[in-house]
Amino acid sequence: MRSFINGYGTVLFFEDQAIINRLQEKYKTYAENFQIWSNQSSAILQFVVWTSLEIEGFGASLQHYNPLIDDEVRKKWDISRDWKLIAQMPFGKPTAEPGDKDFSPLEERVNYYH
Repeated sequence: MRSFINGYGTVLFFEDQAIINRLQEKYKTYAENFQIWSNQSSAILQFVVWTSLEIEGFGASLQHYNPLIDDEVRKKWDISRDWKLIAQMPFGKPTAEPGDKDFSPLEERVNYYH
């Protein structure tokens, strides 16, 4: 956790559940998909922000301490209860290269059909 203390800032990613709920009511045929689409939209936004920070020379990581920190975050920044915290992205000056990470072989994770 010490690395977070030395960071420059944190990007907080939220989803406005009131909007999702309204869309679910308006388009009942697709109601179950709106949360999925919302998560996908948030994920690509997180990727773009992370990539942008890296291009500018910052290091970043994606954290998911919610729901443990939700109440404290809402209180500190007066965040609506309709806004659901999805992820946190602390960033700052890199102090080391990322460590190695093990992955399953690509053939076990990806199916290719032709």
